[in-house]
Amino acid sequence: MKIVTAEEMYDMDHGTIQEIGIDGKLLMENAGRAMADRIRKRIAKMDRIRIFAGSGNNGGDGFVIARTLFEYGCRVSVVQVVPDEKIKGDALFHKNLLIRCGGEIEVARKELDIETILQETDVIVDAMLGIGVSGMLRDPLAQIVAAINENDAYVIAADIPSGLPANEGAGEFQAVQANETIVAGFPKMSAFLEKTAPYYGSWETVSFGLPAAITERHNHRHVWTPEKFRKTMPGRKRNAHKGNHGRGLVVGGNVEMPGSIAMTVSAALRTGAGLVTAATAKDIIPTVSSYCTEATYLTLNDTDGYLDGSNAIPFENFDAMVLGMGLGRHLEAGELVQQAIEAQLPLIVDADGLYHLKAMLHQVKQRKEPVVLTPHPGEMAMLLGISVPELLQSPFSYTKSFAENYHVYVVLKGMFTIITTPEGIQTVSEAGNQGLAKGGTGDVLSGITLAMLMQEQTVPDALNNACFVHGKSAELLTETNHSVYDLTASDVITGIKAVYRTFQT
Repeated sequence: MKIVTAEEMYDMDHGTIQEIGIDGKLLMENAGRAMADRIRKRIAKMDRIRIFAGSGNNGGDGFVIARTLFEYGCRVSVVQVVPDEKIKGDALFHKNLLIRCGGEIEVARKELDIETILQETDVIVDAMLGIGVSGMLRDPLAQIVAAINENDAYVIAADIPSGLPANEGAGEFQAVQANETIVAGFPKMSAFLEKTAPYYGSWETVSFGLPAAITERHNHRHVWTPEKFRKTMPGRKRNAHKGNHGRGLVVGGNVEMPGSIAMTVSAALRTGAGLVTAATAKDIIPTVSSYCTEATYLTLNDTDGYLDGSNAIPFENFDAMVLGMGLGRHLEAGELVQQAIEAQLPLIVDADGLYHLKAMLHQVKQRKEPVVLTPHPGEMAMLLGISVPELLQSPFSYTKSFAENYHVYVVLKGMFTIITTPEGIQTVSEAGNQGLAKGGTGDVLSGITLAMLMQEQTVPDALNNACFVHGKSAELLTETNHSVYDLTASDVITGIKAVYRTFQT
C-alpha cells in the first residue's frame, strides 16, 4: 500500500484524466460509490445521515455518496457549506444528478442552522474539504468544524478529515475529529504522523479506478503489511544447520544495565539467529547467561564495569553485529564504536552507540557493508541537531535526507516506525501498540533486527520484517494474556513465536 502526499495524489488524478483519458466525472462517481458502499455497512437503516459537502472534488464525492445512499433507501440529506456559485465542474455535475434523483440539499447560511441540523443527525459524513488544505480555517467553515466536533453524532470523513493537512510539516490547523475515515486511493502522509493521525480515527482505503501505469510513478513510500511479511520472510530448509542462519555478535552492557544486552541476545535467538555471541564485561556475563543459556560469550576489557576500547574483537568470525545497548557514554566506549565502523560486516547501531556515532558519521559514508541506525525520536533529533518537535513535524523528510546523505538505513522508532533506505525508499510499520512504551523494548528490536539481517532476504525486507515481528508480538500478547499496562520487553520476546505461528503457517 502506497503512502502519498497531496501533490502525488493530484498527479495521479490528473494523469488518469489527461493521459489515460478516464473522465473526471467517472472517477468521482467511482470514488463516491466506493465510499458509500463502506458507509452503508456501518449505519443502521433508520439513522439520520447528513453529508456536509464543500465546493471541490471532496464535495463532489459527497454528492455522489448522498445519491448512492439515497438509492439504497437511507435517510440522507446534504448540507452544502458553501454558496451555490462555488460549486463548479465535476462537483456541480454530480450535485445536479442528486437533485434530479430527488435528493435534498440545504445551503448552510448561519451557524445556528448547523447547530439545529446537528440536533437531528445520527451520522455525519464529512466531505467539505479535501487534501489541499493548510493553515487555520476561516469562518464559516471554522464554526461548522467546531460545531461538528462538539456534537455527539458519529463522524465519517470522506478521504481526509476537513481541515487536516495531507502532508507533513503542518503548523497550526483546525480539523474535523472523525471516528473513522474512508480514504480514496491511497493513505496520505498525515495518517502516519503523531500530531495528525488521531484525527482520522480508524481508516481504510477504497479503490476508484486509478491505473497502475499512473500510480507506479510514485512508488517510494509504502505501508508494510502482513501480506508483505508472508511474502518476503524466508522459510527454513529441512537440511539447514545453525551456520545457515547467521552468527551474530552483540556488543554492549554495563554494571548498571546488564539486562539490556541480555534481552538483545535472547530476542536474536528467539527470532531465528543460528548463533549469537554476547561481547561484554566479565562481571556481566553471569547475568546474561542466566537469562539466555543458549548464547556464547566473548569477554571484553572493562574499567569498573564499563567497556573500554582496549579490545581486539574478532569481527571476521561473525556475519553481522549490533552494538550500543548499555554501552555507556564515556569516552572509552566510543573506541568500540570506532572499531565497529572499521570492521567489514553489517552493523546495527542503537542506544548509546548512536551517541558516539554522531562524531563519526563522515566515516560511515565510506563503509561498504550496510549500516543500520535504530534511533527513537530523541536520538534521531540528536543526530540531526534539531529538536524533537521539529523532527516529529516532518519525520519522513528528515530521515530521508539523513539516510541519503550518510548512506545508511534508518529505523525511526515510534507510534509509526519509519524505515528508510540509503536510496530514500521509505516504509511504515503500523505494527505495535502503546504496550511497547517501556524500557527494554528497543533492545528487543535490536536483537530481532540482528537475526533478520542474517537471513536470506534483502536488507530493506529484513528491517521491515523485524519491525513487523516486534510490533505484532505486542499486539498478539495484548489480545490474549496481557494488557498494554503490564506488557514488558521480556514478554515481547516470548511473543515472537506467536507471530511466526500466526503469519507463517
